[in-house]
Amino acid sequence: MTETKNPARRIRLGMVGGGQGAFIGAVHRIAARLDDRYELVAGALSSKPDIARASAAELFIAPDRSYDSFADMAKQEAAREDGIDACAIVTPNHLHFPAAMAMLDAGIHVICDKPLCLNVEEAELLAAKVRETGLLFALTHNYTAYPMVREARQMVRDGKLGDIRVVQVEYPQGWMATRVEDTDNKQAHWRADPAKAGMGGALGDIGTHAHNLADFVTGLEISELCADIDAIVPGRKLDDNVQILLRYDNGARGMLWASQVAIGHENGLRLRVYGDKGGIEWAQEHPNHLHFRPLDGRPELMTRGGAGIGSAGLRGVRVPPGHPEGYLEGFANLYTDFADQLIARITNGKADPASMLIPGINEGVKGMKFVEAVVRSAKSGAVWTKI
Repeated sequence: MTETKNPARRIRLGMVGGGQGAFIGAVHRIAARLDDRYELVAGALSSKPDIARASAAELFIAPDRSYDSFADMAKQEAAREDGIDACAIVTPNHLHFPAAMAMLDAGIHVICDKPLCLNVEEAELLAAKVRETGLLFALTHNYTAYPMVREARQMVRDGKLGDIRVVQVEYPQGWMATRVEDTDNKQAHWRADPAKAGMGGALGDIGTHAHNLADFVTGLEISELCADIDAIVPGRKLDDNVQILLRYDNGARGMLWASQVAIGHENGLRLRVYGDKGGIEWAQEHPNHLHFRPLDGRPELMTRGGAGIGSAGLRGVRVPPGHPEGYLEGFANLYTDFADQLIARITNGKADPASMLIPGINEGVKGMKFVEAVVRSAKSGAVWTKI
């Protein structure tokens, strides 16, 4: 693909998946446009050609840039002078690996939805390909891009919590408390299918988000874990409830709970981190607040864009305090960080160091190693297992 040296244009974006009936594709498209850095110009939006073409027409993609497969899109876009700069992969999990490899082989940068792929073997092959090509690869763990999450991360690194002792992270949902996969719910159907979702149900879908969030904020590495995973709804092939004890390399202890059968919960991702000087707490359903409780001081309720917030927490803030931001803006922050890095590549410039917080291939590999260790522990009778 020929890259222009002129940055005075939007980044040309392609998309694999995300056609009619898909949820996450629309989220990615909104996020890409929120800061006006991208233009969606090509797509292989469905494995069904008629749906792919109809979806492309709805999104004003030219007919000759609507493709029946991601392989065709990678090959043909790479040959165009105005070919795509990057491709967003928003398919079910089993297609992440082949679609990403096709784009990387064609010299196209990749933005991939999580989890990275189906297993560690695929993850390591992708990592090797990213190193070989030198291309950018982003993994959309969008919660890492919430301003108050980045503020929490910086507080840990500034020593405001002291030495980390305890990490508690949970992600309860209730939407799969019945066999919703037996209905016409497209999102539930593939998530309950091991061939499409991989070895983890709730573990792969939301457990990886919880793992990544704790990893991002604390900077700690899990040394070993003890896991109990279960398919509580009768007949379900993949887990819908996961409880994991964690031991960190610095001696800290932790616990991760992820459930999609927790009736009454909608999207309850929550992180608590406690050190020997203080603790912090953040909840996704109240994303503009960060609670800080110092050992010898008054508790603080910190607000997005409010007084005392540092540069890490201010990056990505678009509207004044009190005007809620959240899910879409978190995705948009990742897309904007990726755009900063990509434009720096195109212009032989230097990206803002703050844009480098976006999760990438290394985080994807870690996520798959985490999933495999959890499954191994559970299958061995909930024994302590090293990652």
